[in-house]
Amino acid sequence: MTELYLLNSVWIIVGAILVVLMQAGFILLEAGSTRMKNAGHIAGKTIFTLGIASIVFWAIGFGFIFGENGNFLVGLSHFFYSGYEIAGQEYSSAAFFVFQMAFAGISLTIAFGGFAERAKLSVYILFALLFSCIVYPVVAYWIWGGGWLAEHGKQDFAGSTVVHLTGAAAALAATILLKPRLGKYNKDGSANNLYGHNQVFTALGVLLLWVGWFGFNAGSTLGVEKGFFGFVALNTHLAAAAGAISALFISWVVMGKPDVPTMLNGALAGLVGITASCAFVETWAAVIIGLIAGILVFYSVRLFDKWKIDDPIYALSVHGLAGVWGTVSTGLFATPELATVGHPGLFYGGGLTQLGVQAIGVTVSALYAFIVSFAILGLLKIVLKGLRVTAEEEQMGLDLSEHGSYGYPEVFMPESNRMPQTKSSTESISV
Repeated sequence: MTELYLLNSVWIIVGAILVVLMQAGFILLEAGSTRMKNAGHIAGKTIFTLGIASIVFWAIGFGFIFGENGNFLVGLSHFFYSGYEIAGQEYSSAAFFVFQMAFAGISLTIAFGGFAERAKLSVYILFALLFSCIVYPVVAYWIWGGGWLAEHGKQDFAGSTVVHLTGAAAALAATILLKPRLGKYNKDGSANNLYGHNQVFTALGVLLLWVGWFGFNAGSTLGVEKGFFGFVALNTHLAAAAGAISALFISWVVMGKPDVPTMLNGALAGLVGITASCAFVETWAAVIIGLIAGILVFYSVRLFDKWKIDDPIYALSVHGLAGVWGTVSTGLFATPELATVGHPGLFYGGGLTQLGVQAIGVTVSALYAFIVSFAILGLLKIVLKGLRVTAEEEQMGLDLSEHGSYGYPEVFMPESNRMPQTKSSTESISV
């Protein structure tokens, strides 16, 4: 066992820890961007469904993505992974397994952005199981596991398509079938802003995600040799910074005021945009990719609102459209020296070849994830006699209707229920 093997394995586990920590970022982001009557539900279902995604990945997901003797859809070995070493690896196979398991959980959490504030808990549970079985693993196998898109040279270093676009396509299916939240749209088609309850939580969530992305992208180098992970981390950080700046300024120009939620979404869009290309493009290109992602997210949020698609945490814009842009951008900016997968981009003499591969990849992956997710939810709608809680339950909030308790009991519960008055407590107050 060489020193390089050990260092690579440690780096991969550090990356996995950072990616799992991103779940905390999503909890704060989603809870802060929605109303406090649903905060406990959002936090709890995120942890629980991460558990489901992890068990399913261990049982069959890893085998479907990285298994041998595969067919067009999936691989067919390494099920119920036992921790054994796979021959030829320059790092611990178990470390790689944990790293990839964390990615599967992130894609599912992105998908759940389209369910927010109105879906039954039972829908979350069953969709988590099925998405982790037959949606995410198929797209991941096509691109990362040696499937047909990998054979064509599809460039997606850390998952703009595999993780983010796949999750966003599932979120789109959910938003269509679940329909908008109560009070979101008026009869004349105009939209009401259902404000999130805590912008500070949202900002902290974005910062946690930003830090976690160093594990997401730089960790995907799967090693420390030559310090290349530092270059990937630099591209990642600058793209996020550029996205935050461009989103803030475009909102300022168009709306007359610099909008904080737009700026936060711009930072995330920059991160999503650079995820596919972070190892394939020069640093100046990473800044351009982030800048464009920040502008795209501003306009796409308004477009979805115009179409009456209620996306509470902007998953479709941040992870969907930015995921498309990020993946396609490698077909423009990938350099001959860095394009270890596929061909150089259009701006480096590669012609339209790689751009075409990228366009086909995002189109097919998005369509597969959307169609299969739509079918899953359609089936669940029949089996569960509806995907959505009742209007009364939605109005009271999912904390109470689904769990019988509050994420913020001091706000919603009468004081007499929160702090029973005993003789001693009454006396102490009187003193």
